[in-house]
Amino acid sequence: MQDKNCQGRGQWHGKFHGCGCRMTAGRETVIRVLQETSKHLSADEIFIRARKINPDIGLTTVYRTLEKLSTMGEVHRLDSGDKRGRFELADSEKGHHHHLVCTMCNSIIDYDDFIDEEIKLLKETEKKLSQKYNFNINSHLIQFYGICEKCK
Repeated sequence: MQDKNCQGRGQWHGKFHGCGCRMTAGRETVIRVLQETSKHLSADEIFIRARKINPDIGLTTVYRTLEKLSTMGEVHRLDSGDKRGRFELADSEKGHHHHLVCTMCNSIIDYDDFIDEEIKLLKETEKKLSQKYNFNINSHLIQFYGICEKCK
């Protein structure tokens, strides 16, 4: 792995160790695939890419790793409408963003050019939900469904 991934390797070992798990070659491969893409990949697509890096990895390892990473809050699972979950690292270089999902072609568009009114509305919504349910919100994931420009 390159420098960025090598630095991340120790961080990931610590995260898994903190959850009472160990970092395996299979887990490291799945994380590497997620780090090296800007796309929202399905488990099958992750598996295909992972096999090129680690021919010994199994599909079950990919699914279990994605489930563990999701439970740890390190991966977001997105529903693109095609009955297959899509995955991205929660703490990606993209920063905080929302998703526009086309219900016709299942494409996912990252949306991060928020305007002041949107930010204000989200902060107020989080504040009111926290008060109403006595719930500490530390993040959110928003998906909007519709039809993309190409499918119109």
